[in-house]
Amino acid sequence: MILAAGFGRRVLPLTATKPKALLKIGKETLLSNTLNFLQSFGIEEVVINVHYLGEKIIEYINNNKFDLNIKIVEEKKKVLDTGGGVLNAINNFSRGPFIIINPDTIWSSKYLKELKEMEKIFVKKKNKCLLLVVNKKKSFDQSLKGDFSLENNLINRKNKNNLNYIYTGLQIIKPEVFSSLYTKIFSINKIWDKLIESNELYGMESNIDFLHVSTLDIYKSLLEKKFKC
Repeated sequence: MILAAGFGRRVLPLTATKPKALLKIGKETLLSNTLNFLQSFGIEEVVINVHYLGEKIIEYINNNKFDLNIKIVEEKKKVLDTGGGVLNAINNFSRGPFIIINPDTIWSSKYLKELKEMEKIFVKKKNKCLLLVVNKKKSFDQSLKGDFSLENNLINRKNKNNLNYIYTGLQIIKPEVFSSLYTKIFSINKIWDKLIESNELYGMESNIDFLHVSTLDIYKSLLEKKFKC
């Protein structure tokens, strides 16, 4: 599942008329780069949630050929946040684990090996949720504060002075973790915090430099450095 329903306020005015997922890095949009990455991994079916300027994403998908079965789920009345967006679309998935991915990270081919390793760990350890995280020192945007600490592959937030890891925007998750939630609008953090309480939120550390379109200035800097998807 690709999360593409957000407003992209931090990259205004570019997102005044264009959803963030359709911003370009090189010749590719953030969305096409993410779709190509998933296809390269062997994914065949993708769900994309949309809300803000969602019609432009629908038009983009219809006008471009991707060798994927793509289902778009519209959040018409309100944006449902990251967790609510997944729950709203969950009937489109089988009962098995699935990937949730943010398109505003620049997913290069280097990540394919790490995603394959995540898949192995997830199956072997019978995880409920496994996040790909990176040390904040490897982030292009050095203003980003850490989200988590990582100890023995377990994620927590207990020591506020030791949150050195950033979520990259890629996770593997089981649909069962959404089974007891009935709130329509909520952040995926609600799921993570519940799993942290039971010592069931796992992380794998990425060794790749983290390039992420977080703000307008960072986007401009990425373009100046001529990074390519």
